Amino acid sequence: MTRLSMAVRSLVTVLAALLAVTAASATARATTEPKAPADFVALRSVDPTILQEIRYFTPHNFVGERIDGYQQPLCILTRPAAEALHQAQQRLLRQGYTLKVYDCYRPQRSVDHFVRWAKDLEDQAMKAEFYPNVDKTRLFEDSYIAEKSGHSRGSTMDLTIVKLPALPTRPYIPGEPLVPCFAPQGERFPDNSVDMGTGYDCFDTLSHTLDPRIQGQQRANRLLLKNTLEGLGFVNLAEEWWHFTYKPELYPDTYFDFPVSTKSLIQSH
Repeated sequence: MTRLSMAVRSLVTVLAALLAVTAASATARATTEPKAPADFVALRSVDPTILQEIRYFTPHNFVGERIDGYQQPLCILTRPAAEALHQAQQRLLRQGYTLKVYDCYRPQRSVDHFVRWAKDLEDQAMKAEFYPNVDKTRLFEDSYIAEKSGHSRGSTMDLTIVKLPALPTRPYIPGEPLVPCFAPQGERFPDNSVDMGTGYDCFDTLSHTLDPRIQGQQRANRLLLKNTLEGLGFVNLAEEWWHFTYKPELYPDTYFDFPVSTKSLIQSH
């Protein structure tokens, strides 16, 4: 074998080894996802009676597509938050209502998806329903979108109240005509919840929990949710009637990125 051919063979061997290491590394990255700490649970394991309509697993949200990180339509929370929500459910069941969660733990990758969407000013596919009166250039300035979300810490949830017996909610059909989220309940997208004055994730000041324009039964419904949860340690975000955080948080300074999936919890139990 000539010196040249030996050098070529050596070079090929080195390149093959490098490619193998790169491929193995890529495979490891693709299959290894972060896991939840042991004190995160699926809400249904604590209270299976609470309804779940995880909107970011569906295209019926302000982005118009399933959000990154939502591998299953599942509510995951820290155990103390889930157990406090169970207590709230017990109080509401006695009054003929049930809770329904729209979103719970939210991975950082999902928040990153929101940020990318917000910066794409050309994509306004869902504007007519979710932000008809808000210029998309103002989403960050008006705090509708942020680089971080309390949801990623595991003790924050978005939820509403449903009168029992709960009627089914029809699925959203992509491309169907959109109606403003603050339209009268009979006109906006159907939701089996009580009338809160706006739909979920409505980017409008009418979504402020105590907005004075919301009166009558709509205000009473918001206060029923607010008072029930605040009596058990939850704190409402004043700008969103649906948004509550259980305090004290187990992880007040940590933003997790494990996927919304039962697999994220397997090694924790």
